[in-house]
Amino acid sequence: MGNNPEKRKIDPARMQVLRSLPVEIKQSLTKEEVDAFLCDDVWPDSLREKLKDYFVDEK
Repeated sequence: MGNNPEKRKIDPARMQVLRSLPVEIKQSLTKEEVDAFLCDDVWPDSLREKLKDYFVDEK
């Protein structure tokens, strides 16, 4: 109790995307990568590498 850092807001759209990923991708993600995916604008290189096949270019 009291040892919890400031709660970060989870983006509901990102949660929906996370749930739609293949099981093998979800199982490969660390807790830190999932947290970054859901809450951060900048992702670690390891997360970007694991999800690179799912990126869509917006032009």
